[in-house]
Amino acid sequence: MARPAKFRRVCRLPLCQEFYGGKGNDSAITLTVEEYETIRLIDYMGFSQEECGRQMGGSRATIQALYTEARKKLARFLVEGTSLKIEGGNYSLCEQKAKGKGEKRMKIAVTYDNGQVFQHFGHTEQFKIYEVENGQIVSAEVVDTNGQGHGALGGFLAERGVNVLICGGIGGGARNALAAAGIQLFGGACGDADAQVASFLTGSLNYDPDVMCSHHGEGHGEGHNCGGHGHHGEGHGCGNHGCHA
Repeated sequence: MARPAKFRRVCRLPLCQEFYGGKGNDSAITLTVEEYETIRLIDYMGFSQEECGRQMGGSRATIQALYTEARKKLARFLVEGTSLKIEGGNYSLCEQKAKGKGEKRMKIAVTYDNGQVFQHFGHTEQFKIYEVENGQIVSAEVVDTNGQGHGALGGFLAERGVNVLICGGIGGGARNALAAAGIQLFGGACGDADAQVASFLTGSLNYDPDVMCSHHGEGHGEGHNCGGHGHHGEGHGCGNHGCHA
């Protein structure tokens, strides 16, 4: 008897699912959603295959196989000029872990300072944690980190059942710790904390998936400043702060 397929955890669906080449749609290549996710995490987000495996809930060998197949399909798409579709596969969405009788529950944490998204993850003194059921906020509380910083904050959030983190600047070590804890990261966010969570729940959160600080010390200029635009991927900053992992 064949072993049942395991569902891989996918934390972001593709914005565009069909790409048309010169050969039309009859010979389209199909990239599964979990194959797409390995490309997003490894090539786009900079994860190692091991980190990708922790995020998706698969072994390194499984992730390597998915990633290798995905790269082959992308190469064919580029070289052969055929069309590409992203669909199907065996996956579950991070946001849709259900508890109870069909209710979808999650906890969202935001680095918090005086109502705003705090911009230095590793120096966060408070998180605001929102409990969400079926897309609606049912409670929120501000919790102190009691001086914990850097990688320890990932465990701090995991202990409180957090599924999603919205923050400003964050370094590679902390990002890896969050991935290991299965916490979905939305970095590079700015502005009012409540407003950012509301935007996340409507699918309109402005964030920067590439945000990452690799230096320590003051004034190294890697901060994020909203500056009124705050659009996804524009490399903006909040108050010209540096950021510390």
